[in-house]
Amino acid sequence: MTQTTWSHLPNAKHIDRIIADLGKNTGVWTAAWDAEWYAAWNAASADARTAARTDAWNATRNATRTDAWNDAWDDAWNAAWNAARNAARNAAASGAILALIAYDDCAYLLDEKPEHVQMLALLGNEKAILLYSACVALQQKEREIE
Repeated sequence: MTQTTWSHLPNAKHIDRIIADLGKNTGVWTAAWDAEWYAAWNAASADARTAARTDAWNATRNATRTDAWNDAWDDAWNAAWNAARNAARNAAASGAILALIAYDDCAYLLDEKPEHVQMLALLGNEKAILLYSACVALQQKEREIE
């Protein structure tokens, strides 16, 4: 067995399972990532609009209103796009790995029905929130077979 920096953790085999599955089933993980991305994008785009308005208003003091607005909007839009993409790309796998490191008693959620994990997540269960996307990604191929 290969020694990793997490080999001593109770959930080491589940962390290895996620990493292995991520390498084999990138399309499934991309779908889980997309769900996270849309949620992150909605939050980041709201911040971008606020930042664009503030930047444009301040910039109009020194430039024409149209140029200032376009420049500020472009900068804020690009920043929001990149922030959302980066946050979401890492959310599905890294959230699950963090949960498995932090909580010794959460690995069972990976094998629960995604609907049950989602319900727990909506109720505020931190473990379920972190593991939901991984649960969906890991079980996607099983649902396709049914």
